[in-house]
Amino acid sequence: MPYQPTMLGTRYMVSAGHYLATQAGYNILEDGGNAVDAGVAAGIALAVVQSDIVNVGGVAPMIVYLAEKNEVVTISGLGWWPKAAKLDIFLREHNGTVPAGVRRSVMPAAPDAWITALKHFGTKSFSEVAEAAIRYARDGFSMHPTYAGTIESAQEGYSNYPTNMEIMLPNGRVPHVGENFVQSDLGKSLQYMADEEGSAASKGREEGLQAARAAFYEGDIAQTIAKFHREEGGFITEEDMREFRVAIEPPVKNKFNGIDVYTCGPWCQGPVLLQMMALLEAYDVKGMGHNSVEYIHTLSEAIKLAFADRERYYGDPRFVDVPMDTLLSENYNADRRGMIRPDEAWPGMPAHGAVDGFDPMEAKLLTPPQAPEYVLHDTSYACAIDEHGNAFSTTPSDSCGASPIIPGLGLVASSRGSQGWAIEGHASAIAPGKRPRLTPNPAMAIVDGKMTMPFGTPGGDVQCQAMLQVFLNIHQFGMDPQEAIEAPRFSTYSAPSSFEPHEAEPGTLRIENRIDQDTGKALEQKGHKVEWWPEITRKAGAVCTIVRDHETGQLAGGADPRRQSRAMGW
Repeated sequence: MPYQPTMLGTRYMVSAGHYLATQAGYNILEDGGNAVDAGVAAGIALAVVQSDIVNVGGVAPMIVYLAEKNEVVTISGLGWWPKAAKLDIFLREHNGTVPAGVRRSVMPAAPDAWITALKHFGTKSFSEVAEAAIRYARDGFSMHPTYAGTIESAQEGYSNYPTNMEIMLPNGRVPHVGENFVQSDLGKSLQYMADEEGSAASKGREEGLQAARAAFYEGDIAQTIAKFHREEGGFITEEDMREFRVAIEPPVKNKFNGIDVYTCGPWCQGPVLLQMMALLEAYDVKGMGHNSVEYIHTLSEAIKLAFADRERYYGDPRFVDVPMDTLLSENYNADRRGMIRPDEAWPGMPAHGAVDGFDPMEAKLLTPPQAPEYVLHDTSYACAIDEHGNAFSTTPSDSCGASPIIPGLGLVASSRGSQGWAIEGHASAIAPGKRPRLTPNPAMAIVDGKMTMPFGTPGGDVQCQAMLQVFLNIHQFGMDPQEAIEAPRFSTYSAPSSFEPHEAEPGTLRIENRIDQDTGKALEQKGHKVEWWPEITRKAGAVCTIVRDHETGQLAGGADPRRQSRAMGW
């Protein structure tokens, strides 16, 4: 029996990492908004009801499918390093690390991403889409198990910052599950943006949106962020805030068994999902049998190969040349595929592939103690499809476990600098104006005229692995979305973590224990270091998706019971 049923509809649908975010997006659709309006509303709501793992001042990469134009675009939704953040500072003063605190802050990108999406592709005002989030922050919401679990494990990180302790542990303790949880400062920050929009709304919708944006990047919020950084030794200035802009960019696209799959660019890890698919294209994946020894081994080894290339080549393409066409080409992946040994697992991460014009570079596989719990488990996801067939996919993120909540604002300045490298020559090495390599990566799958499927998940380096498995469950094994999401999953940890301190666990393969124990023993015989997760764990990701059949108009939505995810449609 499934943990929850597949949601069905014929008009519109939302699926998100928390049921109140789903409700926020659904209400916008009910009020005549489109998929972008609904997805933005859900994303802002996630930054309140999951503010342990998503932040108003964080990241929000997006993919939008515009049905009328049959076009896919992305919005970067990722901040860059401030002008004063130079690699030599991290090498000289922090011994080649990116320390916790204000110095790992990049520019807050989510508000600009939301407003850019609304301006170019939406129909609603910021006030309308933020209304639910403001209410959840101001009046509170019921503390849920995922959030309470994060607070329980993150107290060490919160203890470094008085504001974090005040907000996350009101009354000096972890809030009880079901207890009303209020974030009044965060509600005031969002309300300030809405009020500024309202003051300019008489000049037109775009002018109102611009006023909401200016409230964050030029007004009181920007001033408060910059002042805090000055006082605490951070890098962000008023000039950095004023000059920041997200980008509308073309997606990266590749085809798998006749399905076009789209991701954001290599400033995030998104294209690694496409390379995993390219490596698997030549295999009879279905014929291996779902979650069989051969299937788990082959996928795990393909994932290792793709991650090795991610480690060598991925970075902000405005600063480094990323040979994306080569990495996704059939000839290149045919060579890489030859490194998948049917009876022997790579004991760690294999070498990256050779690309003309690029020097080989050996990855530094650090194996210190596992990163503390308070820096893990950040990110959520939301997607929407409207009655016109437009689709929206976003993976908002950022936590306050290792970064301070700014007094009076109730939000952090994005801590995504934790995904930069203080290493000379690394593709994602720190540089002013450069974006760190982001783990959050929304995706979109489309068969022209037949099917649309936005999908994504939280989970750091597990994200692409979970997304791959759910995609194959639907499109190779014929599962419905909820069945595909609930099926037991696995993940390899051989590659360096995308998070500081970038540690690796060579050969480790973690498996939800609903998979047969004999399968695990056979994988160990191939050289995998098998570790067993519980039967269902948030560490395996929390995938949400909607599949729209263009020919029938029917919608089927799934949401992961590994967290508080829900889908809702009509």
